[in-house]
Amino acid sequence: MAESLLRIEKLSKSFGSVAACRDVSLEIVPGEIHALIGPNGAGKTTLLNQVAGDLTPDSGQIFFAGRDITQLPLYRRSHLGLARSYQITSVFPQLSVEENLLLAIQAQHGHSYRFWARSLREPKLRADLVLALEQVGLSGRAEITAGNLSHGEKKQLEVGMALACKPRLLLLDEPMAGMGPGGTVELSKLIRRLKEKMTILLVEHDMKTIFSLADRITVLVYGEVVMTGTAGEIRGNPVVRQAYLGDDDEPC
Repeated sequence: MAESLLRIEKLSKSFGSVAACRDVSLEIVPGEIHALIGPNGAGKTTLLNQVAGDLTPDSGQIFFAGRDITQLPLYRRSHLGLARSYQITSVFPQLSVEENLLLAIQAQHGHSYRFWARSLREPKLRADLVLALEQVGLSGRAEITAGNLSHGEKKQLEVGMALACKPRLLLLDEPMAGMGPGGTVELSKLIRRLKEKMTILLVEHDMKTIFSLADRITVLVYGEVVMTGTAGEIRGNPVVRQAYLGDDDEPC
């Protein structure tokens, strides 16, 4: 296996008497889509929050590109190449699609936000904006107010804002949540395209999506890693089937 981009060692996090993560260890290699699955309350989002820097672990370590980032704040992790999207879309609904993306692009470039119209005319920022719109399939929706987008388009926009940070590792927290079949298909295509440029850690409940996208899958149950393997290995493991996939003859 290639040298890991992200390495998590014995990570634990509790909230009062509830252990959300218990000695979690896993490695993610460059260029893979690595999925986290498990029943509600398994600790998936808590683990993602610790990797992103939204939560500080009680114990354990997180290494990114060989560097210990366990105590680094979120913004410094972003500068190293970590970006994420959230379960609940976090776009600015009163701004247009291009204005939302421009905010993220300006943050990456270290620009001031004071001169909005001038920023839209600046060639470098404009070029990055055009690329971001193309990447997420919103070129024809640039001037639409974000609040008027469909749920799926808001998800696409949020991914675009994360991509503006030019991440090496993209963290996606249930991107398919609330989507209809059409939106799920389109976002799956986007994630598959992104794999050519970056590594992705994906938390998702849609098992068909997981099995079609993920190179490897880690199963969490009650905050602990049950196993890590390919889709075929996960499908065929009786412990995983009982804990999460169910005991039907044809797991999801």
